[in-house]
Amino acid sequence: MEEHLSSLTTEMRNQNTTHIDTADTIDILTVMNEEDQKVALAVKKVLPKVKVAVEYAFESLKKGGRLIYIGAGTSGRLGVLDAVECPPTFSTSPETVLGIMAGGEKAFVKAVEGAEDNAELGKTDLEAIHLTSNDTVIGIAASGRTPYVVGALQYARSIGAKAVALSCNENARISQVADHAIEVIVGPEVLTGSTRMKAATAHKMILNMISTTTMIRLGKAYENLMVDVHVSNHKLKERAINIIKTVTGTSYDVAKETLEKANYEVKTAIVMIKTEKTYNEAKALLAEAGGYVSKAISLNKGE
Repeated sequence: MEEHLSSLTTEMRNQNTTHIDTADTIDILTVMNEEDQKVALAVKKVLPKVKVAVEYAFESLKKGGRLIYIGAGTSGRLGVLDAVECPPTFSTSPETVLGIMAGGEKAFVKAVEGAEDNAELGKTDLEAIHLTSNDTVIGIAASGRTPYVVGALQYARSIGAKAVALSCNENARISQVADHAIEVIVGPEVLTGSTRMKAATAHKMILNMISTTTMIRLGKAYENLMVDVHVSNHKLKERAINIIKTVTGTSYDVAKETLEKANYEVKTAIVMIKTEKTYNEAKALLAEAGGYVSKAISLNKGE
């Protein structure tokens, strides 16, 4: 595959930046900013493709499966970053959204040379977490040709898990071995081949979209508020109290007291105040509503 590397969009020279080595600092920053503005528009073009990935993830989590990101280098780190932010943001179990990268956890802070070239390792790493057909696997590779990701997606698909390829090149190799492909074309990088720039930015945006939209679909938001936030420190407690105040119109003290009575479960506290129910009654309403706050409140009203 090496002979085709130079033909990839992500490896081409950007004609807008051929003189950045002699440019002033502000001119370098300006051209970077101009190129970055193209990223959101590139992502916009693939939103229908992202929608499919969200549906896969939603169905997986709804039936007890997992959302798993897998990649190497920057791509792998982006997956890990998105995964580890789900528990504090949405109160998910650490096993619900996983990020796996070639070379293991140590590769997050220090490159493990050669790990990404091993397709068998991609399969092995998914076997190690006992991948099942209920899971959705999103393989991330800016080039779209990383053997580690190819191996992972091939294995995922072979056992019936949903396999999604996320790359920044058309007709990517990983697209050919997946159930579904998202190819977000951001164009040549400011610094040729440095896919930690525009390509990584596009992938960060898309991963945020996939996880956040999936969680919203699962009932972890009320209006545009994070009502399933995990209250694990003072900042998050204050955020939780303010969310309860905003939704219910109650005072700070009442919101704080109810949050404590609700075992620091924001959704339960909101339902308690909105329906004037006890903790156990509010929990029962939420369970009947499948975890959706608005539905739980409607059930109490008999709507």
